[in-house]
Amino acid sequence: MAARVVTLAFSGVEAVRVDVQVQFTGGESKFFLVGMGDKAVSESRERVRAAFVGMGLALPAKRIIANLAPADLPKEGSHYDLPIALAIMAAMGIIPPDVLEDWAAVGELALDGRITAITGALPAAVAAGAMGLGLICPEACGPEAAWAGETRILAAPSLIALVNHFRGTQILSPPQPGSLLDGERVPDLRDVKGQENAKRALEIAAAGGHNLSFIGPPGSGKSMMAARLPGLLPPLTPEELLQTSMIHSVAGLIARGQLTRARPFRSPHHSASMAALTGGGHKAKPGEVSLAHNGVLFLDELPEFGTQALDSLRQPLETGEVVVARANAHVRYPSRFQLVAAMNPCRCGHGGTGRGACGRAPRCQTDYQGRISGPLMDRIDLQIEVPPVTAADLALPAPSEGTAEAAARVTGARRLQADRAAEADSGGAVLNALAEGDWLETIVDLDPSARALLSRAAEAGGLSARGWTRTLRLARTIADLEGGGPVRRVHIAEALIYRRVAPGASAGSVVSAS
Repeated sequence: MAARVVTLAFSGVEAVRVDVQVQFTGGESKFFLVGMGDKAVSESRERVRAAFVGMGLALPAKRIIANLAPADLPKEGSHYDLPIALAIMAAMGIIPPDVLEDWAAVGELALDGRITAITGALPAAVAAGAMGLGLICPEACGPEAAWAGETRILAAPSLIALVNHFRGTQILSPPQPGSLLDGERVPDLRDVKGQENAKRALEIAAAGGHNLSFIGPPGSGKSMMAARLPGLLPPLTPEELLQTSMIHSVAGLIARGQLTRARPFRSPHHSASMAALTGGGHKAKPGEVSLAHNGVLFLDELPEFGTQALDSLRQPLETGEVVVARANAHVRYPSRFQLVAAMNPCRCGHGGTGRGACGRAPRCQTDYQGRISGPLMDRIDLQIEVPPVTAADLALPAPSEGTAEAAARVTGARRLQADRAAEADSGGAVLNALAEGDWLETIVDLDPSARALLSRAAEAGGLSARGWTRTLRLARTIADLEGGGPVRRVHIAEALIYRRVAPGASAGSVVSAS
């Protein structure tokens, strides 16, 4: 006898159809599992065998062949246990084979027949729905899979419960989606005293989705301000929520089916490897750049990261995705994130001026900051020098404006960008930080004096071609924070001040000389 059950193989956040084909033949009583599976897949035979014993069943005394088709597609993970077991039971006549035709199945089996949780339930449910199938999954994964929308979900605690359901003796109710959380409370920007220029840059970065770096001595508030950025950002849209949650599902970061509308904020330690940042490992899991998709990636002590790890960020910063290449597969993950970095001016931390100045300045600063490649720095729109906080700053009362006021301005600026993108063909770019080509020229609409100032900055050696584009985007965001309207000379001037320029040139000098 033969039977077939549909399951799924994961490639990044996408799921590919796999058919589990089971056939009983004459000959020696053995259980063969074929189809290019990894170690976890090959061990499914023993888990399935033990689960049957736990149910009081025995495998037929025949030659059992379970094929995972297509045979040339690599299969990884323990979620093939359940579809293999279901296919065997269908071939044995325990479950009517026709009732499984409209379902895909994923799940790991315990030795007593319970169905235990797996990672990737949400993308599995989305993929099953796209195929016109329902999804059979572990009971613990039901609230997560239920977020897939119209996909039918059958969440079972055990093989026995599934058999009873399909025989009509114990019907399983569809699971309800897990709760939708607003995220943890973010500290208020009102806690930061002084640093008005840095807070202004933080607000601009939040409004347009721009990359940002803080450079200043220890204790100047760099990490403190970065931690307050999530409070300025609007919640995830429904589409962004699904995209982000699918990545977190593959990474096993969703508990009890609970999703959060707060944008991701990832802050890996500077000892993180290139694989930890961009993804990889034995099963090509998503890295920090993908876990920060639609959110913020904060890199503290930026020069302390490995050079290779930092340069690996250049491609995802430009394309919004990362491809983890292996000899037998290429796995693609979305990685559209906002980079926020913090660094000291030199190894001793204080730089070449002020109290505690470095005795090796400026060479110490040049060597330390030189660990970061020019192409990576060119992708950072706002590069802010953060001075030490003085005693006079600390003695001041709390600022009159905090996160709520700044977030309201950010929301207004983002609404302008969304309305602008909805009215015309923006090429999929909603935020100013993503605008390019004709769409960027259309929304900027520089007057002659503003264009002349930008041209002088480029001619002075202070801007690359990428820097030109990013300055335009930044100026557009500054104008949007003022309520929209055309980009004027004053907006270009402020945008130039926020960008570091090539040696021998100074954006500030270009602005002041004009």
